[in-house]
Amino acid sequence: MANRNRFTATVSMSAFAVSLAAMATPAVAQDVDPNVDVEAEADADAQSDDVIIVSGFRESLATSVSTKRNSDLILESVTAEDIGKLPDDSIGESIARLPGVTSQRLNGRANVIAIRGLGPDFSQTLLNGREQTSTGDNRAVEFDQYPSEVVNQVNVYKTPSASLIGQGLVGTIDVRTIRPLEADERILAVGAKGSYADLGALNAGSKEFGYRVNATFVDQFADDTLGVALAAAYTDEPYQLQEFNAWGYAGDGTTGNPFVIGGNKSFVTSTQLKRFGVNGTVQFEASPTFMVTVDGFYSNFDDDQSKRGIELPLGFNGAPTNATVVDGPFGGFAEAGTFENVEGVVRNDVFQRKADLYSGGINLDYQGNDGWNAFFDFGYSRTDREELSIESYSGTGYGAGVGATDTIDFISGTEGTSFSPTLDYRDPNLIVLTDPLGWGGDRIQAGYYNDRIVEDELFQYRLGVGKELGGFFSKINFGLAYTDRSKNLTPDEFFVSPANGATEVAIPNSALLRETDLGYLGLGPIVSYDVRDLIADGTLVLDPNPSNDVPAKAYGITEKLMTAYLQLDIEQEMGVGVLTGNVGVQAINTEQNSTGVAFADIDGDGAADRVDLSLGDNYWDVLPSANLSLRTDSGWVFRVAASRQIQRPQLDDLRVAISYGINNNAGESPTGEAPFISGGGGNPLLRPYRANAVDLNIEKYFAGGAGVIAAQVFYKDLVSYIDGSRVIFDYAPFPQPAGQTPATTIGFLDSEVNTGGGNFYGVELAATVPFDVFTGTLNGFGVTGGAGYTKTKVENANGDTDQIPGYSEWVANGTLYYDLNGFSARGSVRYRSEFLADFTGFGGSPTRRLARAETIFDAQIGYEFQSGSALEGLSLYIQGQNLTNAPFVSQFDVPEPRAVIDYQEYGRRFLAGFTYKF
Repeated sequence: MANRNRFTATVSMSAFAVSLAAMATPAVAQDVDPNVDVEAEADADAQSDDVIIVSGFRESLATSVSTKRNSDLILESVTAEDIGKLPDDSIGESIARLPGVTSQRLNGRANVIAIRGLGPDFSQTLLNGREQTSTGDNRAVEFDQYPSEVVNQVNVYKTPSASLIGQGLVGTIDVRTIRPLEADERILAVGAKGSYADLGALNAGSKEFGYRVNATFVDQFADDTLGVALAAAYTDEPYQLQEFNAWGYAGDGTTGNPFVIGGNKSFVTSTQLKRFGVNGTVQFEASPTFMVTVDGFYSNFDDDQSKRGIELPLGFNGAPTNATVVDGPFGGFAEAGTFENVEGVVRNDVFQRKADLYSGGINLDYQGNDGWNAFFDFGYSRTDREELSIESYSGTGYGAGVGATDTIDFISGTEGTSFSPTLDYRDPNLIVLTDPLGWGGDRIQAGYYNDRIVEDELFQYRLGVGKELGGFFSKINFGLAYTDRSKNLTPDEFFVSPANGATEVAIPNSALLRETDLGYLGLGPIVSYDVRDLIADGTLVLDPNPSNDVPAKAYGITEKLMTAYLQLDIEQEMGVGVLTGNVGVQAINTEQNSTGVAFADIDGDGAADRVDLSLGDNYWDVLPSANLSLRTDSGWVFRVAASRQIQRPQLDDLRVAISYGINNNAGESPTGEAPFISGGGGNPLLRPYRANAVDLNIEKYFAGGAGVIAAQVFYKDLVSYIDGSRVIFDYAPFPQPAGQTPATTIGFLDSEVNTGGGNFYGVELAATVPFDVFTGTLNGFGVTGGAGYTKTKVENANGDTDQIPGYSEWVANGTLYYDLNGFSARGSVRYRSEFLADFTGFGGSPTRRLARAETIFDAQIGYEFQSGSALEGLSLYIQGQNLTNAPFVSQFDVPEPRAVIDYQEYGRRFLAGFTYKF
């Protein structure tokens, strides 16, 4: 392997050393020299007698550049500057600074990642090479479930290999934790930081200050054959949000019927995030050829939100008076006016998400002296999640047309709509607990209680064998993997009503909290309370929701995957350099099944009867792949990759729960016969997204391997896409509804379906440039970043062009830094163009809207006391996030800039902290 070692020799020893786990197969293979093959490159278990721990942003960048250079896969990487210290405050923010990668903010946190312009539906996340369950509904994890302090490195693989298990369509993110035998010394590090949200404490009981603490211990025993690593972190931080939200826009833009805000549902939201995470690893080198690694991760996640605001029915209830209408390219728009007889609903809502995550496994690795190697790996992941959403309503009287009404002036602009009300919504003598608009019908509904209980569990078993061959094909690898995953949702829903059948009840004085100020919308202060206290003291009561819609939401899903792969690694001296890479094939058998409930009139009594259902599918995917890299002695690397790629659908979309009945409209019948059966729900027969992909990279390394300029071109031919649509469906396995006998069991189902495909293609430019390559006077200065352009076109089931969720045409980021002699300073910016964003609706149901482009600026300065100082080992830093208070904005269907649906301001966040390494 001397030839390939020659390339790493140009990288600084400190940068090479922290490769740590960089070069390993996300397939969790074995602990081997990272320069041997792709399995090693993806497993982050590299071994070297020269391994040391380094610190500093420049060394972190150099390590990431080294990881990128030595990999036979196309990847991007971010490495911790020091133990427990990623370059940013969160994993999501660090990943979002990689070329071709960006994020979506949730409550101000960068927790959802998009790769090559496409959102989390198209990528997969691993922890130490193992697939993981998630605190969200996507397969891709929400990155704030992992404390950044326990993470050592994150690799984003943009191309797959046959040995990469759990790959995504646009990328695979592998989060790596430290391996104790890769450090050559005892490490004890502690850290703490405080945070400040400049919006202040918007809701009563919320905070503007928070904190984090963390500690890491690493040591080796028994002549460095036994290693132990333990990292723990605790977070207690507030996040504040001022939000404008419109129901939508009434009108059609024609003369006499201009677009106008249809209603307002705006809140101030205060979130308190409490999270405890701990990660532990034990490594035992039983012999020079046999290594045992056991690791485990646990996280307790508590995200508690108070949401207070006002809901105002406006244009959907009637046109405004004194309207100021302006003409635009999409018709007339009422940008100002007056709404009369408005009956507002004061909201005091709660959303609380609690989750416990368990993850771990054992890896047995054999590296023989005769060229043979083998490994066995067992992985386990489980998430127990509970999402409690409580809506609470209050107003001036029970039912529509009762109680005081408001006359409200409004002005709609590009930042939403502001109001001038005449009622005092903070007056507890005016505002009472009730059903102000009669939403409950015959029932007095003063709110709604929705508890979603989700259990997600995954077992994974892997076995691999390899043999070094010599010659053009340097090694052959064969492996098997079996993954067994199950996910279950249990809904628990209630109506919230005043006690004793009352139509309305006063808010007890003892329950009144500090008023909530909606002055940013012109609405002024509103009455505030915690609905949980009112339920606890009996002022409000819970009545079970007897509707069939509740049990119909429940589901159980199982997914069993058997994977086999064969891979040949390549290493061959060429006239201009060394050719490395791999070719192989991965075959996956998928057995998916869902259980649930449907409702139909089976016994003919006119009432819907409960029917227990079970339905699934079994299919194969064969995924060939090839990765070739030509590495020249002058620092050039030319890469080409081709592969068949898949991304399995969201587990929730596989649910079997279907409601169906008789349809007599022959015009809608797919066979032309009537009566027939029609329905809606999940689709347990759903197949993956599938694509044929080609990638081409040109990379130039310089500055002793610390700098790189790279150009990437990619093309994916989507042969199978998933879209929400109406599909022909055979109801033969289901009980037939009572009454009319259907002429055919062939009907339609409104659900997620596989459609014809499309394509997306693009180009990415990336660079890491230390400025001392130009002149020594700029030593310590540098820049890193990249930009990506992606073009896409996909068709839905109707043949119409569809917009891919999370897709941004442009993404870009950059960091300008100075790092020398312990002092560091850097400023960062990231940009993404408009995209179809995920919002969370009531009850946790996903809602997608078009989000506008956004640009976010962050900065950090710090100082690390140098060797010889009395404070050696101490690092201090200050961070500023979202320095321009960039909003997160979504747009109405018509691209009128004043037709805003969501305008969310998170404010600026400032953090100050330290780390100390003993």
